[in-house]
Amino acid sequence: MFMQFIEFLAGVKMTVFSALCLLLSLILLIFDITPFFNPVWITIFVSGIPIVFHAFYSLFSRHKITSPLLITTAMIASMAIGEIFAAGEVALIMAIGEILEDITVDKAKRGLEKLLKLTPNQGRKITATGDIIVDIAQIDNDDILRVLPGEIIPADGVIISGSTSVNQANLTGESLPVDKFVNDKVWAGTLNCFGTIDIQVTAVHDTFLQKMIALVQNAQQNKAPTELIIDKLATFLIPTALLVALLTYFFTGEIIRAVTILVVFCPCALVLATPISVISAMTAASKHGILIKSGAALEIMSKVDTFVFDKTGTLTLGNISVTDIVSFDKKYSQNDILSLGASLEKLSEHPLAKAIVSAVVSLPLVAVKDFKMYPGLGISGLIDNQIFFVGNLKLLEINNILISSQNMKTILSLQNQGKTLVLLAKNSKLIGCIALSDTIRPEAKKVIAMLKPLSKNIVILSGDNQAAAQYLAHCMGIKRAWGNLLPSDKVQTLYSLQQGGACICMIGDGINDAPSLKVANVGIAMGKLGNDITVDAADIALIDNNLIALPKLKSLSIATLTTIKQNLTFSLLFNLLCIGLSVLGIIGPFAGAILHNVSSLIVIFNASRLCYK
Repeated sequence: MFMQFIEFLAGVKMTVFSALCLLLSLILLIFDITPFFNPVWITIFVSGIPIVFHAFYSLFSRHKITSPLLITTAMIASMAIGEIFAAGEVALIMAIGEILEDITVDKAKRGLEKLLKLTPNQGRKITATGDIIVDIAQIDNDDILRVLPGEIIPADGVIISGSTSVNQANLTGESLPVDKFVNDKVWAGTLNCFGTIDIQVTAVHDTFLQKMIALVQNAQQNKAPTELIIDKLATFLIPTALLVALLTYFFTGEIIRAVTILVVFCPCALVLATPISVISAMTAASKHGILIKSGAALEIMSKVDTFVFDKTGTLTLGNISVTDIVSFDKKYSQNDILSLGASLEKLSEHPLAKAIVSAVVSLPLVAVKDFKMYPGLGISGLIDNQIFFVGNLKLLEINNILISSQNMKTILSLQNQGKTLVLLAKNSKLIGCIALSDTIRPEAKKVIAMLKPLSKNIVILSGDNQAAAQYLAHCMGIKRAWGNLLPSDKVQTLYSLQQGGACICMIGDGINDAPSLKVANVGIAMGKLGNDITVDAADIALIDNNLIALPKLKSLSIATLTTIKQNLTFSLLFNLLCIGLSVLGIIGPFAGAILHNVSSLIVIFNASRLCYK
């Protein structure tokens, strides 16, 4: 019951009410109106009670001095000298900070709920009397399921009949659907694009998707809580203040000096140093399309020395486009190869087909008859009564189309660049190929160059093949790249880097990046048109998907930490000076109250400069 009351007071509605009471108190203060009851007391009660509770809970249950205890000391000292507005102000700032942290946690929980919804609730089970739609609970290992084109695969399994292409980008981050044949594995939550397949279930309740959800949960639970600078200071500031006050009273016998010490030690400026700096930095970041969810992320960002990039949708746009057209027959020009390929592909729904058709601007297309699709292989059709095949190497192999060693050398060269090839054959002869690749973000290379002086290491982790990852790294001037990585592989790679002492910033865009974003010291999601799950898992989001904001974010985080340290150093030195004057009896409580307000104003002014970064 008591905990529910504390949660109620710390909620958004009561915090807004608390802020309105503080605002009303400020208006009364400005117009020098003395009310019968000052509304700031409501602010102190509503926003202060939860802080006091958490302060003493941490002290007695966890035996730890934390920033809430520092705030509690500031509130009590302020009220002791009649500075009740300062007490309310400190309590409200702390309450707002707690709400921001709670929102981040809630978003992470919602992200997990969305991950769970990726798995369909039903599947098409094959029985002795035919196929029937059943709930997932009625599906067991070794059952046979039929998955039609356009359906989500409901369980992990192995294909026992049919062939298709599966879009598994959500889980692996691969930019293109993957061709699947008999004996190939398929995973729950992925999309069957073209062919009808029958799968034998290998996992229903311990699927690849559920393992990825577990990765996110474990990363969330195991991530060490960040100890902010103010928490570190709180562990020795409070005992020091009490000790100095007691010693002064013991040696001088003057209670007024002891009270004055507590007044000047009232850490309002220290309390304000971090939140005001963070709020100012967040304001500046928003102007550059950066959404920062917590002050902790901003502080840690300043310490990041390793940037880890996902490939597809992060360093690239995730849009497949034609990069090379090669003719293997002198009778056909590059335009001829593209025109013939597009004429056949316009009848297909495959992403590669759409990319090839979109590459045709003014070239003529020809009529195609007897169009056929071979799921996972390619297509064929008649043009002028000649049969043309458009597809992969396996399609050509099945149709006994030979490839010369010279042509194979060209094909391998393009494949080594991480490009996807669509081969074009007429009757029994290979006449050309069309190479496609993901489009590199226009600003990517410039961003990498800007980040190099700000970091020790930049790497790429990708679900795409190693050749594609390595080729992109070469284009970007990045030395290290890992491909063919599942979400669990990415997580393990990040753990290895962290064990080596790296402070990691991970930048990603897909659901498959969510566990990695949680494991990284700072996770950054591509926010515009991105996946909500990814954004929820991240600490920071790039609203406009513009990587050029990354160097700015790094510089801003360094400036923020510098400002916080400046403010804390100033506050500590100023407090030490005032304590010395108090011990000597040079200043009393009233002068101490004025001086501590002056220090708070200086801290606020210094922090506000970050708004213009």
